[in-house]
Amino acid sequence: MKTGNNMRHIRVVAVAAGISMIAFAASAADTTGITDTTIKIGNIMPYSGPASAYSQIGKADAAYFKMVNDNGGVCGRQIEFISYDDGYSPPKTVEQARKLVESDQVALIFNSLGTATNSAIQKYMNAKQVPQLFVATGASKFGHPEEFPWTMGWQPDYVSEGKIYARYLLENMPDAKIGILYQNDDYGQDYVNGLKEGLGDKASSMIVAEQPYETSDPTVDSQVINLKASGANVFFNVATPKFAAQAIKKAAEIGWDATQLLNSVSNSVGSVLKPAGFDNSKGIISALYLKDPQDPQWKDDPGVKKWEAFMDKYYPDGDKTSSFTFYGYSVSQTLHKVLEGACDDLTREGIMKSAANLKNVPLDMTPEGILVDTGPDDYYPLQNMQLIKFDGERWVPFGKVLSGAAESN
Repeated sequence: MKTGNNMRHIRVVAVAAGISMIAFAASAADTTGITDTTIKIGNIMPYSGPASAYSQIGKADAAYFKMVNDNGGVCGRQIEFISYDDGYSPPKTVEQARKLVESDQVALIFNSLGTATNSAIQKYMNAKQVPQLFVATGASKFGHPEEFPWTMGWQPDYVSEGKIYARYLLENMPDAKIGILYQNDDYGQDYVNGLKEGLGDKASSMIVAEQPYETSDPTVDSQVINLKASGANVFFNVATPKFAAQAIKKAAEIGWDATQLLNSVSNSVGSVLKPAGFDNSKGIISALYLKDPQDPQWKDDPGVKKWEAFMDKYYPDGDKTSSFTFYGYSVSQTLHKVLEGACDDLTREGIMKSAANLKNVPLDMTPEGILVDTGPDDYYPLQNMQLIKFDGERWVPFGKVLSGAAESN
C-alpha cells in the first residue's frame, strides 16, 4: 500500500480469469486493460473520511486477488488491482474514476463504494462503455440495464430491504410509531421509500418522524433526540457505520427504549455494534444475505472455513467480526466467477455479458436459499435476505429467507 497526500493507493498483482461472453453491442471488441498476461481492475474506496470503516472491503478485495494470483490464476492472466481513496466525496470519485479509466486504462471499475459516489460516475462509465461492476451500494438505481447497461449492483437493493422491514412491522407491530434517521441522499431515501411502499396506506399513520443527516455532520445526536421526542417506539436507523454507531449509543444514553431496525450496510458487529456498545445494541433487528462467521451454526461450514483460511493467510490484520471482510471476499469471488466465464471473450463487452449471465451461483459465504442470479434484464445479483436479531454477542437468524422482489425497483 502506498499513501499519498490525499489518496491511498493499493496495487495488487494477482491472477485473474477470463470469461465466456457474447459480444455486447459495440463497434469493435474493446480489450483496454487486458493483455495476454494481465487484466487491470480499478477500485475506489473511502480509505479516509466519514465512511472509512468500509475500507476493510477494499483491503479484502485486494487480498482476494492476491490469493487468486498465488493459486495460479485463470486463463494464464494476472489481475493488477488498483484501488484509490475518494474520502467518500463524489467530486473526488470523479477524479479517481477518470484517472483509472484514462490514465491507468483499467478494463473495468469494480466494487467502488457509495451511492452518491457511484452516482457521480455512472453516466461517465456508461458513456465510456467501461464496466462499473458490482458497485458497493444497494441503491436501486444501479440495476437498470435499459438505461445504464454498463453498471451493475451486487447486494440486495435498499428499496427491497426497506419492504422486508415493513413486512416485519406489519406482522409483529401493526400499531408501531416509527421514527426514521436517514442519510440525506439516494441511499437513505431508497430505504425510506422501500419502508413506505411496504407499509402501504398505513405509512402515513405509522411513521411519526423523519430526521435526515448530512455526511458532513459531526454527529446525529440532535436527530436521535428529536426522534425520541416524537413518541416513536420503533427506530429505523438508516445510516453508514460511523453515524449508525453514534445513533445506537445516543439512543441508549437518552433512555429511548425503542425497537431498533438497523439497515444491513451497517450491521457489522466489529465496526458498528462494538463501538456502539454491545449492551446498547442488544435486541436490534437487521437483515443479512451472507453467513455470519460468529454464528455457531456455521462453525463447521466448509465455505466459512475457506474464508477463515483466507483471512489467516491473506488478511491477517482484518477484523473477522466485521461483515465488511466477508463482504469483500464474497463480491470478489463473484467477479472471479465472472472472469472465469469470459475466457473465450476477454473484452470489456465480454466481461459485462458474463456478469449478466450468472445463474443461481452459490458463494462460500451465502446461506442456503441465497444465490447469485442475473440476466440481461436483471442487474440485481442478490435479492433474498434473512432477518436477524442481536443477542448482545452475535446476530441470531429468525424466520425464513425473504425475497426482495425485483419489481419493487
